[in-house]
Amino acid sequence: MPMRYLADENFHAGIVRGVRRRVPEIDIVFARDVGLDGRDDTVLLNWAAREDRVILTHDVNTMVGLAMDRVRNGLPMRGLLVAPADAPIGPIIESVILIDQCSLENEWSGQVLFLPL
Repeated sequence: MPMRYLADENFHAGIVRGVRRRVPEIDIVFARDVGLDGRDDTVLLNWAAREDRVILTHDVNTMVGLAMDRVRNGLPMRGLLVAPADAPIGPIIESVILIDQCSLENEWSGQVLFLPL
């Protein structure tokens, strides 16, 4: 099964457009597209776990801690890809594509990975 992603509400749309331009079949949804706009990070993590999606975020401050809390508490967490908001877009696009094309199905479960690689 291919990896699927949830871009949180503040994730840079240009990154998603760049990834989709290169890999049109990639499955990335924005939080706003699935009714999660403005929702608490815990709600996003719960939804992503239920829907088997890796989260794309810029939120280094709260999302990382909440994701690791889920893992410590034995709750499912498909993976969290964190790109600092000030990181250059091109290398983040390349990193997401590389991760998507070269990862095993559950390779990032319980993992937090900082981008760019």
